[in-house]
Amino acid sequence: MTLRRRLLYRLLLMLLISALAAVGACAADDVPEVPVGPDGYPDRELVAGRQVYIERCANCHGNDGSGGRGTRIADGRMVAQYPDIGAQVEIVAAGVRSMPAFAEVLDPAEIAAVVRYTREVL
Repeated sequence: MTLRRRLLYRLLLMLLISALAAVGACAADDVPEVPVGPDGYPDRELVAGRQVYIERCANCHGNDGSGGRGTRIADGRMVAQYPDIGAQVEIVAAGVRSMPAFAEVLDPAEIAAVVRYTREVL
């Protein structure tokens, strides 16, 4: 491959990556923000949970948890269905029906954070 072709290939690849990042950033705009706490800052674990939700959950459960391919999880539904937070953590870790297991993809802190986010913010 000539130097000119490699440079063109790299430029196109960088443009594609930039475009995908921009689309991803726009899609995250309507994922609910973590509210500010009494100290004037959002809870760090909930912020981390929001990021996991954007990357791993919103595609199926909807940006606002209203459902889609996946179950509706907004409006306190998770708290009502799983009053014990440990049960919801287990669902995320092990998967259920068509929802994949995330124990091999996310560490326990990320799973706990996204579960808190779905319970406390969505």
